[in-house]
Amino acid sequence: MGVVQRFERRLGGLVEGAFAKVFKGEVQPVEVAQALQRETDDRRTVVGDGKVLVPNDFVVELGPHDHERLSPWTKALTKELAAMVREHATEQGYSFVGPVTVALEEAPGVDTGVFRVRSGVSAGDLVDGGVLTKAGSGADADPQAPQGPQGALPGRPRLVFSADGKAEAGSPEGRGEERAYFLTHAVTVLGRATDCDLQLTDPGISRRHAELRVENDAVVLVDLGSTNGIRVNEVAVGRRELSPADRIQLGSMTLIFQRDES
Repeated sequence: MGVVQRFERRLGGLVEGAFAKVFKGEVQPVEVAQALQRETDDRRTVVGDGKVLVPNDFVVELGPHDHERLSPWTKALTKELAAMVREHATEQGYSFVGPVTVALEEAPGVDTGVFRVRSGVSAGDLVDGGVLTKAGSGADADPQAPQGPQGALPGRPRLVFSADGKAEAGSPEGRGEERAYFLTHAVTVLGRATDCDLQLTDPGISRRHAELRVENDAVVLVDLGSTNGIRVNEVAVGRRELSPADRIQLGSMTLIFQRDES
């Protein structure tokens, strides 16, 4: 039995066939599931060591009629759609850079029976090959620190999201927690755009704000012409070789660079 068929069976049991009765002739959940599956296939990216990264943040845009009809089952439907994406990724050997989320949004310009899918990469606790790597404090090369993904670069260079600055309510930082993003390839782009390697949802951050470049044994932070610039340890920089515990300020966010000693 395929991933979509398993999704359809679980969902059918969950709402006792309501979708088949209510949504006949309109947007069908199985159509959305198939579209999300295609989206992961079409937007897969091969990075170092042959790892294949795919989007983990999905938004399904529905017309007012379909959105209203689906709304009573939004929580159950989005949960099952996210599970379906994870199952498909496991079967195909795909990896994520954060937890999989699916949201349904009303789009006034979309006709009944039609929907659109947007996807992006949203950083969080790193999911690699179906294994969730919880972020640690990143204070130093503590043996209890997270191992990181299999494709992490030597020394496990990582950005730890600081919880001591301005944080969105309900986010891990807002709850006083920390999470880490491990570098897995030679160039990592930071910014608000969905095609950035590490997407940072802060209005003070440019769409393509900065890059982390691995040059020989060093990790170098480079400003990509951002509007508000970059500060490292409270000093404005355009290019800076990073050392462990350096504090990087982008917009209102603070990221701490960490790397294990050789």
